[in-house]
Amino acid sequence: MATYTAESAQIDPRAQIDHDVEIGPYCVVGPHVRIGAGTRLLNNVTVMGHVSIGEHNTIYPGVVIGGEPQDLSYGGASTRVEIGDHNMIREGVTINRATEKEDGVTTVGSHNYLMAFCHVAHDCKLGDHIVIANGTLLGGHVHIHSHASISGAVGVHHFTTIGGYSFVGGLSRVLHDVPPFMLVEGHPARPRCINVVSLKRNNFSADAVQSLAEAHRLIYRAKVGLDHAREILRTNEQLLPQVNELLSFIQCQQEGKHGRSRERRRAA
Repeated sequence: MATYTAESAQIDPRAQIDHDVEIGPYCVVGPHVRIGAGTRLLNNVTVMGHVSIGEHNTIYPGVVIGGEPQDLSYGGASTRVEIGDHNMIREGVTINRATEKEDGVTTVGSHNYLMAFCHVAHDCKLGDHIVIANGTLLGGHVHIHSHASISGAVGVHHFTTIGGYSFVGGLSRVLHDVPPFMLVEGHPARPRCINVVSLKRNNFSADAVQSLAEAHRLIYRAKVGLDHAREILRTNEQLLPQVNELLSFIQCQQEGKHGRSRERRRAA
């Protein structure tokens, strides 16, 4: 099928548009944009700067992709946004291109659902199969691992890492890294329990669910300390790969600054 472009859309002739792309009324697509096959820009979508959008994405009205980073140090470098395949990007979402402080790319993976009026700031890295509900704001340099879910109206501090299969409750203020497999919420958000719903939906074994629950109890309720918790879990034959992943994440978090593993402590 040929590409469909509404007459009122403004498409720079240098943009690379694959076949079977739908570009609706009043969309604006800049010269350094590539859009993959089967992607739909419904109407009033703006794509600017250096942006690559994969295949079979649906992008709703009012979305702006590739705007300059909201960082006062940005000097106009040709940084990028890269978006994978099969994403649903709802009304009013903004995804800013990167600064030069990491690798120069803001990344959104595949099979993600970004609900209305989310903000993905410069240098963010999103994996796959992530759900972010309405009005959630990601600060710069936030990393979200695959299969995480974030509820609505959440504020995520810059340089935070959100682990896989975790869930962040609505209206939370996320100042610290969110460990994988955990459910967090609050002001600031704290781990409350394991994310049982996601673990069961993704076919984690009963042993893995039970072992992660025990790890949560030891670390966040009994507060026995990471090394002691590891020894107890090893003695009880509960040091499964998922538990090791959780413990390694928390170890890195504790070595970081302000509860964020990627903000390193300065040497004394």
